[in-house]
Amino acid sequence: MQIKIPDISINIDKLIKRCGYAELRNRKKEISYVRRLRGYQYPRFHIYLENGYANLHLDQKKPCYQGSRAHSGEYDSEAVKEESERIKAIISEYNN
Repeated sequence: MQIKIPDISINIDKLIKRCGYAELRNRKKEISYVRRLRGYQYPRFHIYLENGYANLHLDQKKPCYQGSRAHSGEYDSEAVKEESERIKAIISEYNN
């Protein structure tokens, strides 16, 4: 699910962290953000920032095999919609 990031009065990295997300770097040093649901690595919400949008999905489990990006992700579930609304509410606090 895509969330439009408007012009805001705070650094986007700080904003995502205020939403409860932690920075995650992959082996290629690409940055994304995750928020764990139960204290374990999975399930977790996962955000990639691209071109003024936060791309949000829910990773249910770790990829099945090495080199795979498949992760049983949910993109439009009720949980993702609720998380999207929570993030939008936090963003609105910093809207210019």
